[in-house]
Amino acid sequence: MSAHRNRGTSRPRHRRRGTAVAIGVPLALTAAGTLAYGADLGLFGTDAQARASAATAATPAWATATADGFASVDALGQNGTYGGRDGRTVTVKTLADLEKYATAAEPYVIVVAATITMDPVGKEIKVQSDKTIVGSGTAGHIVGGGFFLGQGVHNVIIRNLTIRDAYQGVWNDKEHDYDGIQMDGAHHVWIDHNDIRHMADGLIDSRKDTTYLTVSWNRLSQENKAFGIGWTDNVTADITIHHNWIRETEQRNPSTDNVAHAHLYNNFLEDVAGTDIKSSYGNYSRGATNMVLENSYFQGLTNPVVRDAGATLVQRGNVFSGTTGKNESGGTGAAWDPKTYYPYTLDQAADVPALLKSGAGPRGSIGTSASTTTAGTKAAAGTKAAAATTLTVAKDGSGQYTTVQAAVNAVPANNPARVVIAVKPGTYRELVKVPSNKPHVTIQGTGGSRKDTTIVYDNASGTPKPDGSGTYGTGGSATVAVDGDDFQARNLTISNDFDEAAHQDIANQAVALRTSADKVFLDSVIVSGDQDTLLVDTAAKEKLGRVYLTNSYVIGNTDFIFGRATAVIDKSVITLKKRWNGTSAGYVTAPSTAADRKGILIANSTVNGDVADRSFYLGRPWHAGGDATLDPQTTVRNTALSAAIRTTPWTDMSGFSWKDDRFAEYRNTGAGSGAASADRPLLTDAQAAAQEVADWLGDWTPTAS
Repeated sequence: MSAHRNRGTSRPRHRRRGTAVAIGVPLALTAAGTLAYGADLGLFGTDAQARASAATAATPAWATATADGFASVDALGQNGTYGGRDGRTVTVKTLADLEKYATAAEPYVIVVAATITMDPVGKEIKVQSDKTIVGSGTAGHIVGGGFFLGQGVHNVIIRNLTIRDAYQGVWNDKEHDYDGIQMDGAHHVWIDHNDIRHMADGLIDSRKDTTYLTVSWNRLSQENKAFGIGWTDNVTADITIHHNWIRETEQRNPSTDNVAHAHLYNNFLEDVAGTDIKSSYGNYSRGATNMVLENSYFQGLTNPVVRDAGATLVQRGNVFSGTTGKNESGGTGAAWDPKTYYPYTLDQAADVPALLKSGAGPRGSIGTSASTTTAGTKAAAGTKAAAATTLTVAKDGSGQYTTVQAAVNAVPANNPARVVIAVKPGTYRELVKVPSNKPHVTIQGTGGSRKDTTIVYDNASGTPKPDGSGTYGTGGSATVAVDGDDFQARNLTISNDFDEAAHQDIANQAVALRTSADKVFLDSVIVSGDQDTLLVDTAAKEKLGRVYLTNSYVIGNTDFIFGRATAVIDKSVITLKKRWNGTSAGYVTAPSTAADRKGILIANSTVNGDVADRSFYLGRPWHAGGDATLDPQTTVRNTALSAAIRTTPWTDMSGFSWKDDRFAEYRNTGAGSGAASADRPLLTDAQAAAQEVADWLGDWTPTAS
């Protein structure tokens, strides 16, 4: 094998979470697959090494997730939104226990594992700061009431719940203020993957300058007023609303009043045919609101987009089907770009209805571990987990292990169930190998950002081995090597920082992550290097190896996504990087696919970086070892390509013509996209229908666990 960043300026009151890999088109952390909930975590019942964590209840595997959108912005003394991550996990099944923990001063992750009926009807629990309230699978229902977040309450996450049925028989109810979630002067709140319906007055109310709010992946329905924002003359609030399915509602979809920065994208507003409920308006930019509305889908609405005379509304990429009445934009407010505050990636508007019908609302079971504290009952220290196990790694000695590899070594051979290696923030300069006899391993950073936990090393192909037995070779240079099936990694950085400038005397292929397993799920990670960053391999030429990477960054310059695996890069950012000497030239992919397999699929993503225009190829065919029987494949579809991509995006390699293999595009956008030609094959709609993400993954549905 042979072979950035555009940073916006935000307002002084914001501090965007810094990252060495932020790029011009931001990354969405909102894919449906990102928020599928898997098996629970447990406490690894080891010896004295468990002393620091044995008394602490383990959290569900995804409960350390942090918000995206404006809720992720550092401001008002709060570093993003992470809820009760730093506190104890409790499971509640009664109103008394839910209220006890939600109103406590200390942080909690509160798992709602039953249907809880509010008494009296309309009761709104006064949630305090530093809380995560999450439904256990689809079991968490709040009936006849909801939650209230008062002045100054902050760092609250409400996820995966069904909040329903406070309706008092009056459609436009002005007497009962029985909302699902009401916020008065709160900040840093994330409302995600809930089903909120059939309440009295409204489903969500964000009032009195509530700010740094993200509302994502919810189903809002069966209500006169879906989502109201405002109730103040101040123009200070910053709010992100994305991937919500709003249907069978009449108004406030949302109504956004006097919001300094309102970013609405990839929402599906549906006026359902054949019902008595008719929309009076859809998205409304009221007062002095400054709204950016992108890639949303409006079905059958009356007045789908409305703007007050003093408001500003910028529309981009929205789809309107069967709508009538007002569809407005314009205004005199200052232009602003959401990517100067946080990263995100847009889904295609045409895909939004199907995406949200399958992905919005509560997801599958998250479970609780045997060591999780049930309300009123303290779990015994050292209890062994029935289904999953957690090992904690911390450089400062506060965990069970101080290195990631030590935790991997502690996983029993042929382990039958998930083992989660929870790695506390820090830089771990080490080599990590997950052997083939250790399946079902998850390595997960526990910091507020994927940058907080880094595994890094600097071997290259030509680096001599310490024992004098030769050099590492390309595959052997990997910082992290995964041979065990059903592996997962999330919320961390895997890097190879080999210094090419200082070592021009040796082969400079330097792999950050190598996988040779099946069912590898990489979620919200950064994989960073220069040449040969991400090697997606299989255990043998005839073996199937599937890799699904989503909501992530892959950084490099030469053949930096390569190998023979069936690999999907979805809803991610591929960052092009200059070479060691400052020049711009490179290749994104180098597949070495077997003739009867699918190769590399890049979908719904962004390819860009701080490199020269027309300097990078999308790919070239790697016939490893000169094997002419291989049939390398890369498809790039529904992806934004920067001007860095060459107008002829494919090229030959080692005497093999790309035209003899499988290279194609479909519906890409941006300055780097182009029309079909002999040197730029584009799939037809019929061909593209057989090259979807599901076609690559087959019978495997990646699920976080």
